[in-house]
Amino acid sequence: MSRTESPTVVIVPGLRDHVADHWQTLLAADLDRVAAVAPLEHDKLSLAARVAALESVLADVDGPVVLVAHSAGVLITVHWAQRHRRPIAGALLVTPPDLGVPLPAGYPTPEQLDANGWNRVPRTVLPFPSIVGVSTDDPMAEYGTVVELAESWGSRVLDLGAVGHLNPASGYGRWPLATRLVDELIADATVRG
Repeated sequence: MSRTESPTVVIVPGLRDHVADHWQTLLAADLDRVAAVAPLEHDKLSLAARVAALESVLADVDGPVVLVAHSAGVLITVHWAQRHRRPIAGALLVTPPDLGVPLPAGYPTPEQLDANGWNRVPRTVLPFPSIVGVSTDDPMAEYGTVVELAESWGSRVLDLGAVGHLNPASGYGRWPLATRLVDELIADATVRG
């Protein structure tokens, strides 16, 4: 990568369909080089289908990539990294769910998640630099479990404080810290290049 080649940011959403006022959607609108994994039309709960969708987006991107994943998108990213070897310049992994706790109403049950391949979360070092944003009051994750996951992935842990699940339901739309963190990952990737 040349010093002037800026990475493409690839947005990896969670299990929810497109949400116009979600911080990832708003971040994507502010970026020049961006691609996003689109909502699935079929096999919506299949981890394998979601990993394949991420791989398909990445196959269409030339040059360096920074991943920006939220919620189940973090797990998709980690599973993708176990199966594929495309170089990634860095990743922002925000509020991954803790599949060891019951998820709130409206989310898949543990049985549904297990049937669709979600319940074995890899705990190996990721082959790229990453930052894991952890909420102290996320209804979908135990703080300590997420910190342990981040450490097993070799990620920098970023305590976000009491931000819930960092989604519109928690009162978050535009999230300025995401822009600063993505800019940091892009700058680091450009310098390393």
